[in-house]
Amino acid sequence: MVAEAGVKMVEVENLSISYHGRPALTGVSLAVIEHEIFGIIGPANAGKTSFLKAINRMDLFTPSMRVSGEIRFQGRDVRRWRNVYGLRKRVGVVFPLPVGLPLSVYGNVALSPRLTGVKRKADLDIIVERCLKRAALWDEVKDRLDSLGSLLSGGQQQRLTIARALSQEPDLLMLDEFSIAVDPVTTMKIEDVLKELKKELTIILVTNLVQQARRLTDRTAFFLDGACIEIAPTGELFEGHVQDDRTRDYILGRFG
Repeated sequence: MVAEAGVKMVEVENLSISYHGRPALTGVSLAVIEHEIFGIIGPANAGKTSFLKAINRMDLFTPSMRVSGEIRFQGRDVRRWRNVYGLRKRVGVVFPLPVGLPLSVYGNVALSPRLTGVKRKADLDIIVERCLKRAALWDEVKDRLDSLGSLLSGGQQQRLTIARALSQEPDLLMLDEFSIAVDPVTTMKIEDVLKELKKELTIILVTNLVQQARRLTDRTAFFLDGACIEIAPTGELFEGHVQDDRTRDYILGRFG
């Protein structure tokens, strides 16, 4: 494993996850550094999504999911947080298919601030505009903020989901294969958004596109069959400096 330098946003030690007793992830240890885009690549059923769910304590809503090991977010064990909603406010997640709430575009972004006590419309207006701009969506929706978010295109809904996550002012943003639901042009727009957001927060990016990891990430982890095979600076990994032949074979498209 490559040595990490910098302040650790997430630290995982010996993380194992199972569903109905069947292992999904076994013995994973790694760290994510502040203000990096940390990529996770690997084929289906490698344990990538389960890894994100464990960080965000989604096992609480999945009775069959069992998690062992230690996950620390900003130095605190996530399993010891008494207020799991406080944790999720600081750890935003965007999953592959955008889930627009049955609200207007404005309402989708304003929901979380409203729930945390922001009442004045002028304050909400500022938050909504800022988040939509950060998600590169403002120019496309500023004249239809009262329209249902579900009426937007797939790519726009994906960015609306990012804007909604950003409305909580998270320190960590996790994205799970966002490019599945969007076209190449929108994918590039979102990639540009992530490059800018990296200046403000930390990002974990699970992607099924190895070239996307190459374009975006600072370091990349390769997951396979529920194990983290290796982690390296992305440039080194894609230049062929790998420790395991399975990593090279996956990057070259020989399986997956």
